[in-house]
Amino acid sequence: MNKPLLFLAQLSVAVFVILVWYLFSETHLFGNPANAKFFFATPTQVAIRIYKWFAEGSIWYHLGITLLEAMLAFVIGSVGGVLIGFWFARKPVVAAIFDPYVKAANSLPRVVLAPIFMLWLGLGIWSKVALGVSLVFFIVFFNVYQGVKEVNQTVLANARMLGMNERQLLRNVYLPSALSWMFSSLHTAVGFAVVGAVVGEYLGSSAGLGYLIHQAEGVFDVTGVFSGMIVLTAFVLLIDWVVSIAEARLLVWKPKIAGPNGV
Repeated sequence: MNKPLLFLAQLSVAVFVILVWYLFSETHLFGNPANAKFFFATPTQVAIRIYKWFAEGSIWYHLGITLLEAMLAFVIGSVGGVLIGFWFARKPVVAAIFDPYVKAANSLPRVVLAPIFMLWLGLGIWSKVALGVSLVFFIVFFNVYQGVKEVNQTVLANARMLGMNERQLLRNVYLPSALSWMFSSLHTAVGFAVVGAVVGEYLGSSAGLGYLIHQAEGVFDVTGVFSGMIVLTAFVLLIDWVVSIAEARLLVWKPKIAGPNGV
């Protein structure tokens, strides 16, 4: 499927969902719309609220705070996951020693950690960053670790026969092998970085998208809740699009997989 047709199909799904939402909340087709408005707001109300936020400029400060927290969590967690993932994959003894501790740390529910981070780091941005890092790190770590472990042994043996040292092997064999795994994890990590920031803001903050959603919930402002969630969704998609651009540039060497018709 070519890109224009794919975009049209994706847009059609969004239009269909909004149309069903409109018919459910603003017409009598599915019953009394007053009940639906109370629980789900309406597309018109949500669109007006979002437009008002951006027209007045009140949303930009909250977006900036959430973006800063999410980006710090994403960068710190991703860099840490990549470095330690490579290290563990190249040092089997170290990996074996720390394996139970890594699994134990990964099994901890992050929502339980959020109050602890706030106790340690306060209600500023760093407690939200720490929560985001705890989510991002393990996603990237396990993917990079697996990507390095699954390097093509034939390619590795040939590279060693050609006289490559460890540094050259890392650059020309291990890193390309792990890139696909790494970017696969980064797409997921983007969402989790934002989730960490927003959940932290929801539990305790004075700014950010999580704060906006929490404030709206506190006064039963369903329109504000849905508006915040839609802005948050668009925000994550935008960041993921940036990651996709970086992936396309760094993996330009990788052959594309042919479709069912060989296209």
